Amino acid sequence: MTIAEHVVLVDPEGRALGTAPKTSVHGRETPLHLAFSSYVFDRAGRVLLTKRAEHKITWPGVWTNSCCGHPLPGEALDRAVVRRLSYELGLGLAVERVDLLLPDFSYRAVMANGIVEHELCPVYRVMVNGPVAPNPEEVGETRWMPWMEFAEGVQSGLLAISPWCREQVPLLIKLGSDPLKWRPASPSALPPAARL
Repeated sequence: MTIAEHVVLVDPEGRALGTAPKTSVHGRETPLHLAFSSYVFDRAGRVLLTKRAEHKITWPGVWTNSCCGHPLPGEALDRAVVRRLSYELGLGLAVERVDLLLPDFSYRAVMANGIVEHELCPVYRVMVNGPVAPNPEEVGETRWMPWMEFAEGVQSGLLAISPWCREQVPLLIKLGSDPLKWRPASPSALPPAARL
């Protein structure tokens, strides 16, 4: 018997309100919950893009940043990032560094069918040195791209990308043109529910 994965529900100030099964929180009345987004870079400064698997409930078949997910109750966000990178992209052992960049990013997006994503979603940079092995349950395709080419494509509207990624890229650009030199944020700036 498998145990249902739970997510951490939060209030608008980022305080934990409890937990709920992950399968119950992505619908037309999605409550605000804790998540993360990560942008994986290689040593050349290329960013890893992923195309979401076609059977995903939210934004199937859409290109997005490297990896998103939810921390388990009681799990530190940086550990959740590595756990999901291992599961979705086979990169767990290739991770060299995980840096917090946007500690208080949040968004709400609605699909054409009415399904809502509503997440308090700190953003991380992950440096890796190793091959990608996508899990077809999660990822349809992968592509490495020079950061500025990707960022300019998103800003110009030439690249179709997930709504959360479209909101995150302008904030990341403000950190500088070289993603390898972005200064990490302090973990103390994380929402209360994520300060573990």
